[in-house]
Amino acid sequence: MYWTLELASWLEDAPWPATKDELIDFAMRSGSPMEVIENLQEMEDEGESYENIDEIWPDYPTKDDFFFNEDEF
Repeated sequence: MYWTLELASWLEDAPWPATKDELIDFAMRSGSPMEVIENLQEMEDEGESYENIDEIWPDYPTKDDFFFNEDEF
């Protein structure tokens, strides 16, 4: 299982919190690349809900990770 920024971005609009099955269903309905669906299927399923993308991919970058000043634009 591997995540990239492009792959993870397909889950930004997912209906959080969501279970593994709900995320797979969302990915299929939204036309996500097959890699997204395969990554979700490889996750361990303990029946728990995921609150956000950070729980799936802890290294997911946030706005704080980018070094630009939004006020300048």
